[in-house]
Amino acid sequence: MRIAYSVETVRAAERELMARLPEGALMQRAAAGLAATCADLLGRVYGSRVALLVGSGDNGGDALYAGARLARRGAGVTAVLLKPDRAHRGGLAALRAAGGRVVAAEADGTDAGRADAGRTDAGGAEAGGTEAGGAEAVVARADLVVDGIVGIGGKGGLRPEAERLVRAVRGIVVAVDLPSGIDADTGEVRGSAVHANATVTFGAYKPGLLIDPGHERAGALRLIDIGLAAHLPADPDVEALQHEEVAALLPRPTPESDKYRRGVVGVVAGSARYPGAAVLAVSGALRGGAGAVRYVGPAADTVISRFPETLVHSGPPAKAGRVQSWVVGPGLGDGAAAKHSLDDVLASDVPVMVDADGLHLLPTGGDLRKREAATVLTPHAGEAAALLGVSREEVEAGRLAAVRALAERYGATVLLKGSTTLIATEGRPVRVNPTGTGWLATAGSGDVLSGLIGSLLAAGLTARDAASVGAYLHGLAARRVTAPQGAPIAAYDVSTALTDTWRDVLG
Repeated sequence: MRIAYSVETVRAAERELMARLPEGALMQRAAAGLAATCADLLGRVYGSRVALLVGSGDNGGDALYAGARLARRGAGVTAVLLKPDRAHRGGLAALRAAGGRVVAAEADGTDAGRADAGRTDAGGAEAGGTEAGGAEAVVARADLVVDGIVGIGGKGGLRPEAERLVRAVRGIVVAVDLPSGIDADTGEVRGSAVHANATVTFGAYKPGLLIDPGHERAGALRLIDIGLAAHLPADPDVEALQHEEVAALLPRPTPESDKYRRGVVGVVAGSARYPGAAVLAVSGALRGGAGAVRYVGPAADTVISRFPETLVHSGPPAKAGRVQSWVVGPGLGDGAAAKHSLDDVLASDVPVMVDADGLHLLPTGGDLRKREAATVLTPHAGEAAALLGVSREEVEAGRLAAVRALAERYGATVLLKGSTTLIATEGRPVRVNPTGTGWLATAGSGDVLSGLIGSLLAAGLTARDAASVGAYLHGLAARRVTAPQGAPIAAYDVSTALTDTWRDVLG
């Protein structure tokens, strides 16, 4: 499992650890891991050109010490200082001693330390001299650029000088701890930000590395162990399940199981206008681990023609027969009959999964803690905005805050759909689903997800686990269908891929 901690928590842990170590030891550990990753990406270090974008914080120091290691291996390393008077002194000395060059971002190539003039680096340039064309030319010619502009405490987008240098990049970009311009605690981007090919983070993941838009800009993630784990609390701020955790949560029948013991999921979905929503929700439910699916609604004939194994009933839900969970909302409509069906389901004593039209029918600010069983809500950004009474733009700009607010306000487990799906339950770490793909942005895919989560609830998973496992399998199934190059998919393609996806996770 990938776990992430807030900036405040990481810094507190670093202070505890640094108090036990010789001065500078922690930065040296970080620099060693950063240099190793850069070397791996370069392939051939000797003779390569490396540019370091160095700000005033510890990330700049990490970059300088890593640059010194690469210079000793024969790379031509040039540090571009955005704030020459505030750059890390020890890192600068180490880089110069290794034959690296130093230029000021605003000085058009003028060296920040003329005392090094006359030494020659492995790339043939005079260490400490003038780099032809200035800082932008240094960055543009580099095979690899290390982003050490801003640390994890940075807020807001890049400053104009940094933005100008970043635009000049043509090579591989490796971010130190976090791409500059991204909020480490939320993944938000307020202005321009670095788009890295890889990010080397130290001690612990930060939430902004796992949540879009920050996640998308971080590239491949590499976590460097610097000895921080023992100083971090047991509960992280954000976590992301991996194959191993999902496989352990998947329901498995025993020799004594029958279809009722495995769980029955009830699906209240579809209408005369949207019968396909019922079909898609049932398709997801049939492949979600429960023993049987009971459909209630006006699309029974359409559902049976597609899935003859479905149990059907005309309604109301309370008279349809025993279930271990309900799915309500996809394609349900907004009339009186739809509202009655939702109220009927919410009055039950089993877990309920509410999506789509069901979300529109919820009373704004209604507290679902009064229910005897758990409730899962699965809004997209627009639906989340309506439930919170804010703009869609506000939700999209602060997805982590929005999903936490929804869970707290409604007393439910909330799955906020998006490029990275977030799952929040009050008092627990927010879960981030890492498997999604943009190809899932297609009509009906959410209906499949609803049925899948409802079936996992009926099979006995908690609301938080059912939502997390459902999102994980749903994303993997979509990737499976679009692989290897990526191609348009329909919602039903995702449901048909769930069986093989399930098998892959268990394998």
